[in-house]
Amino acid sequence: MVTLLSAVVPCYNSEDYMDRCIDALLTGGPQVEIIIVDDGSTDRTGAIADDYAVRFPESIRVIHQPNGGHGAAINAGVRAAQGKYFKVVDSDDWLDPAALQKVLAELAANTFDMLIFNYVYDKVGKKHKRVMQFRRALPQNRQFTWQDVKLQPGKYILMHSVIFRTAILQDMHLTLPRHTFYVDNLFVFEPLPHVRTMRYLDVDLYHYFIGRADQSVNEKVMVKRIEQQLRVNRAMITYYADLHLTDPHLARYMQSYVGIVTGISSIVLLNEGSMASLTQRHALWQFMARADPALYRKVRHSLVGWGVTLPGRVGRRMSLAAYHMLQRFYSFN
Repeated sequence: MVTLLSAVVPCYNSEDYMDRCIDALLTGGPQVEIIIVDDGSTDRTGAIADDYAVRFPESIRVIHQPNGGHGAAINAGVRAAQGKYFKVVDSDDWLDPAALQKVLAELAANTFDMLIFNYVYDKVGKKHKRVMQFRRALPQNRQFTWQDVKLQPGKYILMHSVIFRTAILQDMHLTLPRHTFYVDNLFVFEPLPHVRTMRYLDVDLYHYFIGRADQSVNEKVMVKRIEQQLRVNRAMITYYADLHLTDPHLARYMQSYVGIVTGISSIVLLNEGSMASLTQRHALWQFMARADPALYRKVRHSLVGWGVTLPGRVGRRMSLAAYHMLQRFYSFN
């Protein structure tokens, strides 16, 4: 049977929760190749991964490597992948088994560059789980192009909600930065100019587990790691500035994506509130203005850009109030 999907599971000290992730992937059967990347773990992660490989040799491969961070683990997975399609599943997240069967049927029946589906914010302590779906923004039951993408301002496609055709990632030699958090934005962003055809499947496949105190999207953690967020943000700006896009619909979406990530960086710096953070926020926007003046104008005058650059103390308070309202509604962080 042809391997339809390579599912790469980056693991670093994941012994407490990796079983749930891997067991869910195993329900995909022989159509799913599971590549566990033990990224220099110091707990039992490597031993647990090896035990899975012994018990399920037809489905699971393990890569052990010195610690290089999330990006290095994904890089190793891209190089090793043999499936027609490629998915990253973080070790504390999991896929819904019933939805996975529907996704595999979609992958078997069609050929496209990117499949989009829903994801669930599975937050610690929350009974109601917020589902992020795209049924109003994307066509269903047919192949489509960027011309058909009608995402609302502020809504974008995360790593959790995509499967790429593996050849795209391998042919472009996708290489994410080492020892850097938040590279999931680059993982989704950089392949976009190579994506010509897409499909959307309205299933809740990916459960995005959030709420752990040590998680990278935790607000306090993001403040401590703001330099890495800014590194990714600047990399996105530079990457876009070096493109020569001819599709205005793709350009519009990528501009919006840069705007959202820049908005997140700005809000984190506003939340920290020190003069140094406000200086960093100004420097980020100036970096964009120098790298690509046209991109800067588009992003700065967008809804997100306007919302995170309101002047003065009152403006900053209004920006943070709007952010916290969205945070309560969407249950992120």
